[in-house]
Amino acid sequence: MKSFIHDDFLLQTDAARDLYHTFAKTEPIYDYHCHLPPAQIADNHSFADLSEIWLGGDHYKWRAMRSNGVDERVCTGDASPWEKHAAWCAAVPYTLRNPLYHWSHLELKRYFGIDTVINPASAKEIWDQANAQLPGLRVHDILEANKVAVICTTDDPADSLAVHERIRKTGIKTRVYPTFRPDKAFLVHQPAVFNPYLEKLAGAAGAGAIRTFDDFLATLKKRHDDFHAFGARLSDHGMEKAFAEHCTVLEATAIFDAARSGRPASPEELARFSSFLMLVLGRWDAARGWTKQLHLGGLRNNNSRLLRKLGADTGFDSIGDFSQARALSHYLDTLDATGELPRTVLYNLNPADNYVFATMIGNFQDGSVAGKMQFGSGWWFLDQKEAMEWQMNALSNLGLLRRFVGMLTDSRSFMSYARHEYFRRVLCNLLGSEMERGELPADRELVGAMVREICFSNARGYFRLALDPAYAG
Repeated sequence: MKSFIHDDFLLQTDAARDLYHTFAKTEPIYDYHCHLPPAQIADNHSFADLSEIWLGGDHYKWRAMRSNGVDERVCTGDASPWEKHAAWCAAVPYTLRNPLYHWSHLELKRYFGIDTVINPASAKEIWDQANAQLPGLRVHDILEANKVAVICTTDDPADSLAVHERIRKTGIKTRVYPTFRPDKAFLVHQPAVFNPYLEKLAGAAGAGAIRTFDDFLATLKKRHDDFHAFGARLSDHGMEKAFAEHCTVLEATAIFDAARSGRPASPEELARFSSFLMLVLGRWDAARGWTKQLHLGGLRNNNSRLLRKLGADTGFDSIGDFSQARALSHYLDTLDATGELPRTVLYNLNPADNYVFATMIGNFQDGSVAGKMQFGSGWWFLDQKEAMEWQMNALSNLGLLRRFVGMLTDSRSFMSYARHEYFRRVLCNLLGSEMERGELPADRELVGAMVREICFSNARGYFRLALDPAYAG
């Protein structure tokens, strides 16, 4: 019987198979946005068992387990590693047509050479085979085996960069860079969180206490400079929508002072303060030649009971239906008007906004950089076959797919590099099918060059991060 995950998995035409095996398969990985824990890279972490590497931190799998009637204790609680593994293997047959079915089988095949279809009957066999191999599959082994050239982790300005210093001393070929993500700097509506955060921020900067709004901006700028000195060239923001309210420095100062005194900002004040700060941060990125990423459209922490119990990022988020176009346009235009719009990657979480975002980037391409404005890869709930195709079709119809910087993991799991293979197979199947229908030229070198560019070299040229010579091109 043919393996479920075989050489031509998802590749439905001869042209698709040729594109993947000749042009995509061997390209390195440029993971320019993820949530991998830097400490595990620095420590060359060794995983205790299959449950830790396969299920730990993977809220996609937790959501599916909950939907299959699995108690929270077995998803995120104190159940034994075997109990968690067994519950996941019992859930997998119910994920048919969910991308988790594909991903989970790809992960076992690529990381452990396990071809077995996942179900309760195969759970023990999978457990034993994978656990026997784990001692030889530490974090650095995974990065080398997957040819990961770059990892950009997600780091708060208040985080120490010491762990990144430790990574550099390991000598791994993968270059690991911090990404500046100051989401907590916007929490003036939550003084109980905002004020302790400012103390941590001041400590990370080695600065004095943050008492005034000027102190706040100076300390954030110090951390932006620190990240730059370390080699970082990307920032990131996770927001429901862009902010585009008018706000003077006096108004922003008053809102900051109120939060410092313990009074929460109103929704209107939060929007004004955030608008002011986003413009400041955008100007810093532009001055330093950074790329700004905007992740827009997530409706987070919907289950208040389990948020209190488990915390954020545990699988209780969804797609939001926020109005995006006008505020996003105003934000980008305000920076562009003064020549201070940085390279920008826009990610939408609601597929209804695909054409909005694909047309928005075209408004602000200025000829200075090919593909300066990017419509980012299908993100979060949209990083599966159907939605990847939607994103690439929208970009193709309204922009230049060949300038696309390609896939990222956006994951906390070191097993997620299999998703790059998944993306590449989807890309090659899309293009190869059109070649065979005569909608693209039957020119394998032309289309193959496009595949290679999207898989790796576009990102290498766009983000301009220093690479190990093995990947520098």
